Amino acid sequence: MSSAQQVRPGRFITLEGIDGAGKSTHLTFIADWLKRHDVDAVFTREPGGTPLGEQIRELLLAPATVASLDAETLLAFAARQQHIADVIAPALAAGRWLVSDRFTDSTYAFQGGGRGVPYERIRALEDWVQRGLQPDLTLLFDLPTEVAAGRMAGTRVPDRFEQEAADFHRRVRAAYLRRAEEASQRIVVLDAGRSIDDIQADIAVHLGKLLERG
Repeated sequence: MSSAQQVRPGRFITLEGIDGAGKSTHLTFIADWLKRHDVDAVFTREPGGTPLGEQIRELLLAPATVASLDAETLLAFAARQQHIADVIAPALAAGRWLVSDRFTDSTYAFQGGGRGVPYERIRALEDWVQRGLQPDLTLLFDLPTEVAAGRMAGTRVPDRFEQEAADFHRRVRAAYLRRAEEASQRIVVLDAGRSIDDIQADIAVHLGKLLERG
């Protein structure tokens, strides 16, 4: 195969943040930006992204679900393995960009930071399931937990994680910021308390840098 015929490498982008930080608000902007730059992109989410993953998502988020810490973590990675096999890996192999609302950083944050599952246990599952796969860029939308809670108040019936006490969400946020320090080469922390225009201007800069990498 000649160099002209080779498939350009796909790019893997993830969006992270505590509940209420505004990730979903910026998905349409990202989709429009990629379309304007002729980037073929797939949009997905975790947990979910596949029929099995969506069933697991319902279990994990349902307020009535009772699960041990290990069971909850294993369910998250079960959904992730199917997601990688059916959606993420094929898209990247075809040279497409993959944008996922949450990935493994969320497990470190919610199950690790929030629930207290040892990071070593999560890392072992990460190594087994992902086999080195990591996002090229992670946009971490950061917001004080009190502000995030205020944004969400009365908007919908809270799910199993959203119902947790304020201390849980503070631990989740702290775990996210720890992850950002540990993986500063791929995780960009965005102050989600600013105006939407300012946030999206920053998003465009980072998407542009990723596009320039070819």
